Amino acid sequence: MFKKTIVATMLSASFCAQAIETPIIGNVESKCVVTTDKQGVYGNPTSDVLSTDAADGGVEPVVRYDVIIADAYKAVITHPTSFSQSPTLNDTVAWTGSTSVEAVSDAQMSAYDNDKIVYESTTEVDLSYTGSTWFKVSSEASYGFNKAFPGGTYTAIVQASCIAL
Repeated sequence: MFKKTIVATMLSASFCAQAIETPIIGNVESKCVVTTDKQGVYGNPTSDVLSTDAADGGVEPVVRYDVIIADAYKAVITHPTSFSQSPTLNDTVAWTGSTSVEAVSDAQMSAYDNDKIVYESTTEVDLSYTGSTWFKVSSEASYGFNKAFPGGTYTAIVQASCIAL
């Protein structure tokens, strides 16, 4: 009788101790898309300067933000502060740059230039309206003190992201 009680207790304990975890999975697609609309090019107006300014022979890169839901995202754009590729440089490079609205699909988006927050090399804009906004980025690099950039290929990267609020 005692053995039957132990076996019955063990069997009921094994049925009560079971537990499972059931996952719930969801995929979210961003309602903000960032694309390169125009690739930038550095002009070399003087031996010690690389510039995206058209007057200097450069091309300012343009980044497009397409927003489907208003007031849900912010644009974060950082102009270059270093080269991702360049010949060996043995002096300092001074960087300047800015980000501004080039075109909009809705006239209300023109306010983004006035409402942007700028710190260091980064510009943040709350994307308050649905539609497309094109941001142009200027970049200039000055080498040493009247020192010529060595010949070669120079590449710098604009970082552009869409952050959910």
